[in-house]
Amino acid sequence: MSLFIKNGLVLSSADAVPQIADIKIEGNQIVEVGQTTASNSDHVIDASGLLLAPGLINGHFHSHEHFHKGRYDNLPLELWMHFVRPPVGAEPLTPEQVYLRTMIGAIEALRTGTTFVVDDVNHAPWFSQDCIDAVFRAYQDIGLRALVSVSLFDLPFHRSVPFFDEEMPAVIRQPLDTQPPPDRDRLLDLAKHLAHQHHPQRHRVGYIVAPSAPQRCSDTFLLQLHQLAEQQNLPMMMHVLETRLQAVTAGLLYQRSMVAHLAELGILSPRLALQHCVWSTANDIEHLANAGSSAVYNPLSNLKLGSGQMPLRHFIQAGVNVALASDGCGSRDSVNMLSVVQATALLNKSPQTLPAQWLSAEEAFRLGTEGGARAFGYADRLGRIEPGYLADIVGYRLSTPAFIPLNHPLRQLVYAETGCAVDLVVSDGIAVMQHGQLTQINESALIAEILSTHQSLLRSLEASEAAVSQLLPYYRRICDRCRTVPVDPDIVTWDNHPSGSTA
Repeated sequence: MSLFIKNGLVLSSADAVPQIADIKIEGNQIVEVGQTTASNSDHVIDASGLLLAPGLINGHFHSHEHFHKGRYDNLPLELWMHFVRPPVGAEPLTPEQVYLRTMIGAIEALRTGTTFVVDDVNHAPWFSQDCIDAVFRAYQDIGLRALVSVSLFDLPFHRSVPFFDEEMPAVIRQPLDTQPPPDRDRLLDLAKHLAHQHHPQRHRVGYIVAPSAPQRCSDTFLLQLHQLAEQQNLPMMMHVLETRLQAVTAGLLYQRSMVAHLAELGILSPRLALQHCVWSTANDIEHLANAGSSAVYNPLSNLKLGSGQMPLRHFIQAGVNVALASDGCGSRDSVNMLSVVQATALLNKSPQTLPAQWLSAEEAFRLGTEGGARAFGYADRLGRIEPGYLADIVGYRLSTPAFIPLNHPLRQLVYAETGCAVDLVVSDGIAVMQHGQLTQINESALIAEILSTHQSLLRSLEASEAAVSQLLPYYRRICDRCRTVPVDPDIVTWDNHPSGSTA
């Protein structure tokens, strides 16, 4: 199939000057941009009045949190995360419920200008292969490009914090510890199966290797997953140093930073993207730069959870590739990447730094497109509207107030509220949205099913939250205790100040 998009105002990249042009697409690839003809094209779209830009890339969220949207506030990560990964009180979902849950974020992504998502799905003992398949099927059906992981760890998740034995009463601790540990061999077999069935070089919806975090995995398991990614030529991602508590954890577990530990294991590589990286030292940043690894900036979820801000400018100046992400709907409540790009530019203008060092709209947009492409194995294939690139394109209506008057299309796209302006989305060469309507699914019917399913699960969700709430006072004591433990004074903060021992 071939597609011809004519008369659009094409913003081919963050650095380009927008120009009225046509885009010719053969299969899933852009073959021509400029003044051309629609000869032999199977489908023609008139993009007059649209700003055509590269689709945004969401480098990290968790679709298992979509039913938790809006339920939590003023909870730091180590308290909040047990609600969306409950060690007790959770009931299994059916594959159809998982499918509908996944669709929540997929619909919002397309409607806010995102064409590529990286979904880190919680894996529990009861999460069946059919449920995992349902996640892949949802992205296939709606037309999004996606990398789907199953979050892997072989150590008990509830023990991934310091001082657990000292602060958690035995009456609560012992039932948790009687649960069977994650089956490492089964998880490795699952990862190998998904790599074979959904390799991203062969499929629009592909698999990414995702050890959850260093403190939740044995060194042996981390090395096995790294070896799998290397042998199968797969991208890999991992959470690291999201909170001050995790910086404390690193010192207690490894007597060094988590990034330094990964470097010593030989796991850092260009295929690895590290999520968050808020509490990083200058040496950590140098390790990532030398290894060619990427950092994924989650500004809004980090703000909402009180985790702090990744020192973005330090990473960029060191030569580290940076991608952007929304994080999950349990923490951020939205997967809208336009708001993330906007926050990236706005939050990195500080009275503590010279204006010449502030982040521009162009830089933020580049991180949300080309930065994400490079982080996940699509360098020189995604993030620009140019011949040879995959056809992931978003058209924004220039008649909406955000673009009137039109002085600087990219800055207005980044700084104004433009999500409602999305009119056209092309993903992998297919128009999955036209005239503001999704073309591959029955959106209204799906939303009705999603609402009905959420209502049917609400009592179970509330019961799970009640069970988890019994653990919170003790996890809060752990968090409070960690606040008194000194961290590495070389940790770099976003505004160039040293973190200090009690930051």
